[in-house]
Amino acid sequence: MRTNLPDKPDNCMVEVAMEILGGRWKLAIVYKLLQGTHRFGELKREMHGITPRMLTRQLRELEEDAVVTRTVYREVPPRVEYSLTETGRSLEEIVHLLDVWGRRYLDRTPAPQKE
Repeated sequence: MRTNLPDKPDNCMVEVAMEILGGRWKLAIVYKLLQGTHRFGELKREMHGITPRMLTRQLRELEEDAVVTRTVYREVPPRVEYSLTETGRSLEEIVHLLDVWGRRYLDRTPAPQKE
């Protein structure tokens, strides 16, 4: 359950950002959506290890926080697409920097030795 964001101290906006974007999957979802609009099944296929339930939960939370928009097309069968809002697109530089950092980290950190 989310804490009350206005109650966060003014000197720690990192807490606010982590409240919205924290967890294993949210920034990965944003990363995929920076590449363009995706349907649920496309996101599920591209994100190895996430369960449908977790993907649904994370997308709903991102939608509630105005990071992601969900568009339902009244067709048979129904089609639902997810894309980033302007707020979500504003994360592009941050996500790119995290991607670069992650690649550098993997290049510099030796793999654990197997026994």
